[in-house]
Amino acid sequence: MADNHLSYRKYVLGGSAILIIAIYIVRLFFLQMTSDDFKRRADSNALMHRIQFPARGAISDRGGRLLVYNQPAYDIMVVMKEQIGIDTLDLCESLGIDVAWYRRRMEEIQDRRRNPGYSAVTQQLFMSQLSVEEFSDFQEKLFRFPGFYIQKRSIRQYTTSAAAHILGDVGEVSESDIERDDYYRSGDYIGKVGVERSYERQLRGVKGSEILLRDVHGRIKGRYQGGSFDVQPIPGKNLTLSIDLPLQQLGERLMQNKLGSIVAIEPSTGEILCMVSAPSYDPRTMVGRQRGRHHKMLSNDPMKPLLNRAIMGVYPPGSTFKTSQALTFLQEGIITPQTAFPCSHGFHYKGLKVGCHGHASPLPLVPAIATSCNGYFCWGLYYMIGNSKYRSVQNAMTTWKDYMVSMGFGYRLGVDLPGEARGLIPNAPFYDKAYNGSWNGLTIISISIGQGEVTLTPLQIANLGATIANRGWFITPHIVREIQDEPLDTLYSRKRYTKVSAENYETVVSGMQKAVEGGTCRSAYTSQYITCGKTGTAQNRGHDHSVFMGFAPRDNPQIAIAVYVENGGWGATFGVPIGALMMEQFINGKLSEASQAKADAIAEKTINYGNYIR
Repeated sequence: MADNHLSYRKYVLGGSAILIIAIYIVRLFFLQMTSDDFKRRADSNALMHRIQFPARGAISDRGGRLLVYNQPAYDIMVVMKEQIGIDTLDLCESLGIDVAWYRRRMEEIQDRRRNPGYSAVTQQLFMSQLSVEEFSDFQEKLFRFPGFYIQKRSIRQYTTSAAAHILGDVGEVSESDIERDDYYRSGDYIGKVGVERSYERQLRGVKGSEILLRDVHGRIKGRYQGGSFDVQPIPGKNLTLSIDLPLQQLGERLMQNKLGSIVAIEPSTGEILCMVSAPSYDPRTMVGRQRGRHHKMLSNDPMKPLLNRAIMGVYPPGSTFKTSQALTFLQEGIITPQTAFPCSHGFHYKGLKVGCHGHASPLPLVPAIATSCNGYFCWGLYYMIGNSKYRSVQNAMTTWKDYMVSMGFGYRLGVDLPGEARGLIPNAPFYDKAYNGSWNGLTIISISIGQGEVTLTPLQIANLGATIANRGWFITPHIVREIQDEPLDTLYSRKRYTKVSAENYETVVSGMQKAVEGGTCRSAYTSQYITCGKTGTAQNRGHDHSVFMGFAPRDNPQIAIAVYVENGGWGATFGVPIGALMMEQFINGKLSEASQAKADAIAEKTINYGNYIR
């Protein structure tokens, strides 16, 4: 019995020894074969790996005018293992920081949750974006602070105060940015909004690296093996935008002290000629170490200057939407161009009333568009939703919705900028839920005149103008015209056709021409070219929104435009004159003296939003 017990203990001890040896072998394998921590520690005693940042791509407008470029800047890097024992107070005084900031920054660097790539033996970002002057002052004292190094990089600079929402800006990467893309490490920079964000991959380039040799005291002795192992950075690609800078600047001037947007599109290409969102801000304030302070200030502004209303703002389109209704009713055979409907200061039926201004009655389609008759389009929708050929109001509504979607409504168009909203085009299930399945054309009559549940973005309204100008097709609107040595996405060259024939578009074009020549858009008339337009007065809490959608010339159109001025009143008050001036600027390349005077007067007008901003 004793022999068995001794034999058992022998096996236990032997097994334990084997297990301990196996654990050590596995641990040594992982340390030597899968972890480079010790290798990096060894290399760091003799070598320093320094990232070489590529120059970010420049950005120009369609005329070759430089909008964004790079300017030298310098980061202070620290190797935590080497900086022990320095004179902290001297360092802080040299950099113009306080000791509390220094300690807080050191804690942030060593926090692996906030700085996943932290290593005590590699360079970490301590302070970013020193100017040339700051760099020169600190470089003279650098020898007093072992473990601190200077790394050259560049920061963005802007040649103009315009187009902030288009261009965007560059800021330090977040934790989520690092997790999504291993290109970045803590302290790197990334496009935050605008073109800088949506074309980050093309603009950023490819990092390079430089290996430097150090002596036993840690001093740099030169490039390792003459730089044979260095990797040169690859610069980012330059972008040419489709915007016209003088047009953009005029639009921003006209929208001073107003809320709203202007979007202009070249119909034949889908290129966005200008995209104004008001209020805006100067992109030059979003550069350098003060970016965070300025961003916070803009974020707290109740007028929301950081919001790109052109693609993020959703509004009732008002009477500009009547053009899409006319096209749908014509294509579905609900009306012909000669069909006339009565309008006795509005639509009156079964106790329901939708008001309208005074004009001739009854009237056919072209004059109905020209005078922006509410009654006409209410009758058109009523007869479509109640038409027996659809068998049910749900089927009729689905048909209506499909036409709207084909015109670019209800979904994101796909513009090459982040944050685009989709707006709302209601469908049959939407109304079934809202009215428990009991509804008809009268219930939803307000959507026929661009009110009710329908909402669009200014970009979608401008695209409607481009689609009518093209007589039934559009190319997805886009802001980038050319990428250096790289083709654009095919989405931005492919024609997208609606469900309406070109013949029916011609009828609507005639109505829009008549609106300018003697209807609600008279102030857009010019003898130089034929302009087609449609006003909109979108009902709203407080004063109505002033809206205009149009294009010019009628044949071979060069520009389609949407103007949306929040609480601006009638469409003819702000929308039409602003749209007319913008079209004149682009087609003629300048404004006449008389038009310049009109522009000055509009720019000086201020809308008091105190009652509407919450």
